[in-house]
Amino acid sequence: MLLPILVRESLCCSKNSVLLISSNIQTCIRGLQGKGARGLHSYAQWFLCRRVPSRLNTQIRGAKSRKSQTKQEDEWRKKNKTVLTYITAAGVGMIGMSYAAVPLYRLYCQASGLGGTAVAGHDAEQVETMTPVMDRIIKITFNADTHASMQWNFRPQQSEIYVVPGETALAFYRAKNPTDKPVIGISTYNVVPFEAGQYFNKIQCFCFEEQRLNPKEEVDMPVFFYIDPEFDEDPRMARVDTITLSYTFFEAKEGQKLPLPGYSPISLHS
Repeated sequence: MLLPILVRESLCCSKNSVLLISSNIQTCIRGLQGKGARGLHSYAQWFLCRRVPSRLNTQIRGAKSRKSQTKQEDEWRKKNKTVLTYITAAGVGMIGMSYAAVPLYRLYCQASGLGGTAVAGHDAEQVETMTPVMDRIIKITFNADTHASMQWNFRPQQSEIYVVPGETALAFYRAKNPTDKPVIGISTYNVVPFEAGQYFNKIQCFCFEEQRLNPKEEVDMPVFFYIDPEFDEDPRMARVDTITLSYTFFEAKEGQKLPLPGYSPISLHS
């Protein structure tokens, strides 16, 4: 049984080591003849321990290296998938936020008066119970603009009115469609000075709502508002005696983006 093993081993080795293995085989045979089975066992053990382990160790190390490399590749694939998932989620979130930014900012401005935006909504009980500050008279002036692409005629019905904090007031704007086709418009507004926007409360207005005018149609648009009595208690408003309410109409088109409140639109004409 020893000779077949040694022969197989010799075939697996390179040509340069054939002579050395043949010499080892002859040494083993002489040991067998001189010392019997025990001597053969010793020589066989010596030979196998000398020649075989080096190749086995090399094969084992190669198998471990391939297994380790495969494991690392699997880990990298998992990490790449995780990173890709996070990037995709972030991209979708950014797209969603870009669409929501303008309406959310507009709602915030309406609630806080930031950027000269009049505060939307009102407390009915406050309107009924607020006390006018009769010794603080404020002039309210009105301005009307249209975007360059808007073909309406748009103007305020009055140039100015005088109010006191805590007193409601009613004003009107007039819009006319001089064209031969229906036109849908939508308006934005702001208040100057910007700091006064948080005290300018509109009870009813036509802003941010689509208005459809048929050919040659003309309509009056009301604005019902009041100045919060706390206006008189704000030190920043001590020298403010004039507030301007300005509206700008745009033609409502698909994909049309309205400017953020509090910023003067470009390309306007009165």
